[in-house]
Amino acid sequence: MLTKILIANRGEIAVRVIRAARDLGIKTVAVYSELDRNAHHVRLADEAYALGGQTAAESYLNTEAILKAIDDSGADSVHPGYGFFSENADFARAITAKGVTFIGPPPEAIDEMGDKVSSRRAALRGGAPIVPGTTEFVASVDEIFAFGAEFGYPLAIKAAFGGGGRGMKVVRSADEVQAAMDSAKRESKAFFGRDEIYLERYLTWPRHVEVQIVGDQHGNIVWIGTRDCSAQRRHQKLIEEAPAYGLGPGVEDAMGAAAIKAAQAVGYYNAGTVEFIYQDGDFFFLEMNTRLQVEHPVTEVITRINLVEWQILVASGEPLPMTQEQVLARRHGHGIEVRINAEDPAGGKFLPSPGTLTKLITADGFGIRYDAGYESGDTISQYYDNLIGKVIVWGKDRPTAIARAIGALEEMVVEGVPTTIPADLAILRHPDFQAMEHSTKWVEEKLDLSGIAATKPPARSDDDAEPLVERTTTVEVNGKRFDVKMWLPEAPSVAASAPKRAARKSARSAGGSGAAISGSGNVEVPMQGTIVKVLVEIGQAVEVGQSVVVLEAMKMENQISADVAGTVREIKVKAGDTVGAGDVVVVIS
Repeated sequence: MLTKILIANRGEIAVRVIRAARDLGIKTVAVYSELDRNAHHVRLADEAYALGGQTAAESYLNTEAILKAIDDSGADSVHPGYGFFSENADFARAITAKGVTFIGPPPEAIDEMGDKVSSRRAALRGGAPIVPGTTEFVASVDEIFAFGAEFGYPLAIKAAFGGGGRGMKVVRSADEVQAAMDSAKRESKAFFGRDEIYLERYLTWPRHVEVQIVGDQHGNIVWIGTRDCSAQRRHQKLIEEAPAYGLGPGVEDAMGAAAIKAAQAVGYYNAGTVEFIYQDGDFFFLEMNTRLQVEHPVTEVITRINLVEWQILVASGEPLPMTQEQVLARRHGHGIEVRINAEDPAGGKFLPSPGTLTKLITADGFGIRYDAGYESGDTISQYYDNLIGKVIVWGKDRPTAIARAIGALEEMVVEGVPTTIPADLAILRHPDFQAMEHSTKWVEEKLDLSGIAATKPPARSDDDAEPLVERTTTVEVNGKRFDVKMWLPEAPSVAASAPKRAARKSARSAGGSGAAISGSGNVEVPMQGTIVKVLVEIGQAVEVGQSVVVLEAMKMENQISADVAGTVREIKVKAGDTVGAGDVVVVIS
């Protein structure tokens, strides 16, 4: 059995792994960026090691820093969580080359299934039908034009080494191809470290149904159950439920069998998820995620199987604890998982909204579970994913689970940042959702969120603490000297700090909602983030609604648009600049 696990991740999934390891009596090691030095997962772990840097590329995607943390801690295993390096075969090989156990599938399976193009080939070998699309990487816009001419628009450009909608762009006409391709490659590179893309036909009204599988190193694979993940925005899931409801006779069993065949085709073991698109009684293989999914708890609550524990047991070389028949016999009731994200859903825009959680009170009660990576007082950074936590409920049937999920969300109190809770409630209460008539496009195309008001960012007082700065000193402990880094408040002079506070207060009072002042010509960004690209030039004529800059926040690109028609008089930013909510980036006269 493993004795010490390093979690090469952060947030909610790091906390989840720490707790599962603790149940098994296994020590845990956290790693952290400069921004996460006092994060929830760091506070919970037995040990913690600094990676340095702020962005994901500088920290959680820094292989050398993680390998050093393994050496320094003496960890005998690494759990990659989800996102970051979880589907990176090179990282898995670097871990195993050190004689350290990688708690995940073999690198060869990650290579084939982690690459969405080769995974489609594996699915075909396993006999699963696939959505029409490319089976090679796309290298040029001409290939996209040719695909559009053959299969029609809309089509989907997708990150070959991604998932969760990151790096996916829907192209509705040939005019959008170049910009969509560039954006998909940028997002994919930022989130997954690789920018290869492929194409698929974009179905009109599909459901997203996935199969949770787990395999051991002795050739056994079982499918644990299905999940419906059709309630999405920006191709990222909002609400998941298990089992998938309202499938045709025999469809769930057929999906489970197809998922196992696809996994067997690549010699798969550990936890994984095979995703399908379901429409009009037919299902098509979409992709395989060679990792644990964000939504795994909703399967746990209906099976009473701890999937992270199974991951650890399988990585230790043990056989699966149950047969296929035993797994299916354990399923009972219905589960719903609701993701609580730091996003403002007003008007259906779902704008990323980093900030500090000034107050967080979660729901409790029979059949309610809450998984989170943050507590009150923690800060959600623009540099990482915006998932605050997950509410998971169990009910004896689907209507009970829906009612319990609504009650749990109504009890929650989250202050400091806007969240997706108002949209989640609108989904759960809607007759379409309750009748299982929604699709992956329903939230964006049908759900009316116009009644949700924009959330104003909290005003900062003059007494707010100054940013922390790094200080170094030398300390002596039991006669041994240590060089220590500390982060302490700046101590500027009164004269210097007064105008700074005044300027900060003035800047925030000018545009509380973060939207551009209506008709002013001062184009403001609605959230903290990084400027990826400036789309206009000084002297250029622009129309109302025309995009002027591309802003990346929480690994998602957002088009910031002009609020008036006119001429660009001033551009206040350049690519790479960091901006805050309410900052003016372009002035139009």
